[in-house]
Amino acid sequence: MAESTRVWFSQPLETVAIWWRLERRDGVTLGFTSHDRDLAFDGLVHRTAPGMVPSAIRRTADFEADSAEVAGALSHDAIREADLAAGRFDGGSIAMGLVDWETLERVTLYAGTIGTVGHEGAGFSAELRSVKDLLAREIVPRTAPTCRAEFCGQGCTLSANAFTHLASLAEVSADGASVRASGRPSAAQLAFGTLRWIDGPEAGITRRIEAADGTWLVLDRTSADGIPPGTMIELREGCDHTLETCAARFDNAVNFQGEPFLPGNDLLTRYPALQP
Repeated sequence: MAESTRVWFSQPLETVAIWWRLERRDGVTLGFTSHDRDLAFDGLVHRTAPGMVPSAIRRTADFEADSAEVAGALSHDAIREADLAAGRFDGGSIAMGLVDWETLERVTLYAGTIGTVGHEGAGFSAELRSVKDLLAREIVPRTAPTCRAEFCGQGCTLSANAFTHLASLAEVSADGASVRASGRPSAAQLAFGTLRWIDGPEAGITRRIEAADGTWLVLDRTSADGIPPGTMIELREGCDHTLETCAARFDNAVNFQGEPFLPGNDLLTRYPALQP
């Protein structure tokens, strides 16, 4: 059924409920409604979750980004505190709107992405970013001595498959911030790359490798407790985005997306050098 064009809340009493849909970056899609029973539409069952409500939705007619926030209690089985802490909902997409729970007529009031998700005690709140935020992107790239292109992304032209490796977990550090892997390239080659958990309690989650410390890979977020050795992981090599690495390691200097020899702002403050 196409979205309704009716005027909502034009009558004293209406059979209207709120719906919202969350699509995590790992592909899991969850639907919820403020109605007292589940509602199925758009190929998804929206589970009743009266404790979760959008606290505010603001729409604008200009280019200013719309704003919204959703808050509630951690009472639904699909919203687990461990998943929030692990970042499974960070960066996912969200849509919310109104639905007539008798006819299933519906309208979308807000669509965007999930920013930071926080929780205090038994509650949680999520920062939502409107799709209008895309209009705020810088179209003209800024000059920089390092490469602006994402490694193996647009502009880089290198194949991601050539730098992606299956491996198994050898060990997790006591604080959960670092891991060691077996069946992989050197840790130095993996710095600034990514680690994706294939199975185990964090299956589907991708972590950024911030640095290599000897044979250890330092992750951007601590791992869950109890991940056993032998857990399958996928490792993507990284790049420090310098011209030297691009040329010597990847032989890809022709596609370098930076200006390593462009003088910086400090050029005007330098003292002149006397020539002999």
